[in-house]
Amino acid sequence: IVPITGTPKNLVEGKGVSITISTEDVDSGTHAVFFNRGVIGSEAYARKFGNVAPDQVPKDLAYTWLSRGLEEAMLAFIHQAKGKHYALRASVYEFNWQPVLKAFAAAAKSGADVKIVYDHRKQEPGATTMKAARKAGISKLMKKRTANKSYLSHNKFIVLLKDGKPIEVWTGSTNFTESGIFGQSNVGHRVRAPKVAAAYLEYWNRLNADEPAKTLRLDNEAATSVPKGAPATGCTPLFSPRSTLAALDWYGQRLEAATSCACFTAAFGVNQVFAKALEKPKSYLRFVLLEKPDKNQKALMRDRNVQISVGTTLTLQAAQKIEHWLTEFRNPLGKHVLYVHTKYMLIDPLGDSPTVITGSANFSDASTKNNDENMLVIKGDKRVADIYFGEFLRLFDHFRFRDVMNRLAAKPGSDVHKSAFLTPDDAWLKPYYTAGSYKFRRRELFA
Repeated sequence: IVPITGTPKNLVEGKGVSITISTEDVDSGTHAVFFNRGVIGSEAYARKFGNVAPDQVPKDLAYTWLSRGLEEAMLAFIHQAKGKHYALRASVYEFNWQPVLKAFAAAAKSGADVKIVYDHRKQEPGATTMKAARKAGISKLMKKRTANKSYLSHNKFIVLLKDGKPIEVWTGSTNFTESGIFGQSNVGHRVRAPKVAAAYLEYWNRLNADEPAKTLRLDNEAATSVPKGAPATGCTPLFSPRSTLAALDWYGQRLEAATSCACFTAAFGVNQVFAKALEKPKSYLRFVLLEKPDKNQKALMRDRNVQISVGTTLTLQAAQKIEHWLTEFRNPLGKHVLYVHTKYMLIDPLGDSPTVITGSANFSDASTKNNDENMLVIKGDKRVADIYFGEFLRLFDHFRFRDVMNRLAAKPGSDVHKSAFLTPDDAWLKPYYTAGSYKFRRRELFA
C-alpha cells in the first residue's frame, strides 16, 4: 500500500507498507454466498465490451464477467442431482434461462426425481415459463401454482434431496432468467444444513399441494413463527404468506435495535415500517440502497446519519465533463428492475453477533401477507455478514458516485471535473475527523 502525494500530473510515491491476506474457497462451509456483478452499466463494462449487449460478445465473455460465479454456482447446485438417489424440488417465479432449465433436464435424465412448482396466477410469467420449459424438454416436470390468482408465487429456491432426505437448499433473490443472473444485482445463497432444507421441503410440499392463501398463511406461521425479540443464533427460515404483518414489523424492530450500523436494499421502495424507524435519529450510520428514488426520500434523510444511494448510470452530460470517463449504457436486459433486485437487511454487520436477513421477499405488506416468499434469518455468522456487507458497500458506493456526478453535471456552473479528482494534499483528511460528519461516522464504523 503506497501513499501518493503531489499533483495529478506530478505524483510522488511515499514509503509503502505490505500486508499479508488470506483467501478462502467461496463455495464451502454451511453457507456459500454468490453475488453477480450487478453493474452491466459501468465503466468496466464499457471498456471491456464497448457497451455491446452480452449476447453479442464472443465466447460468452460478457456473460462470464457479469455472472461473477452466480450462474456457475447455480448450475453446480443442480448438477449435484445425478442418479436415482437424488431429487430436486424447486419453487420458481420467472424461469426461462435455458442453461438452468437444461440442467434440470439433465438431472431428470440421469434418474433424479425432479419436480418444479411455478407461478401461473396470470398469463405471465407463466406462459413464458412453459414455453421455455417445453424448449428444454422439462414441461412434464412442471406444476402450476394457481390457487392464489391475485398473488405472486415469488420464490426462487431449490431443495436437494439424497435418498429421500433433504440435505441442502439454494435460495436468494435471483430469478432463473438472463436479467436475473447477469443484469440487475442479485444474490444466490446455498445452505448446507439438513434442518433448514427440511423446512424448505415442507414448505414446498404445501406449495405443491396448491394450498390457498387462507390455509397456507396458518401453516406457514405454525411452521416458522416470528421470533420474540432478537433472533436465535443460527439460521432460521420465515415463509410467506402470513396472516398478519408481524414478520414485517419484526424486521422494522431489528432495524431499530441496531447499535453500530444497519443497512438494507429496497428494490421497490421503502415500506412505512422502515421509514418510521429511519426517521428516528441515531448516532450511527444506516444505509439504504434503492433501485430508484423513493417518494419518502426527503423524510428518510432527516437524520443525517441515514445515507441513501440510488441505482443509476453515468449520464452522457456527466461523462463528457469528467476526463477519461465513458458513457455508460442502461441495463439492456432489464425491464422493470435495472439495478437493484436484492432483498436483504444487515444489522450490526461488523459486530460480535451480526444479523443477516435475506431471501425473496421485498420487505413489503404484499410480500408478507399475500405472496409465496421465503427469507432466512442468519444470526452470529461473521463470515456471512462480511460477504453481504462488502457487497452492499461495493454497490452502494458505485451508484452513489454516479448519482452525485449526475446531479453536479446538471447543475449550472458546477465543476464536475474537479469533483472527480482526488485532493492533492492532506485536506481530504479533515472530514474524517470532523465530529458527527458522514466520513467521521464511516471511519468510526470501520476502525
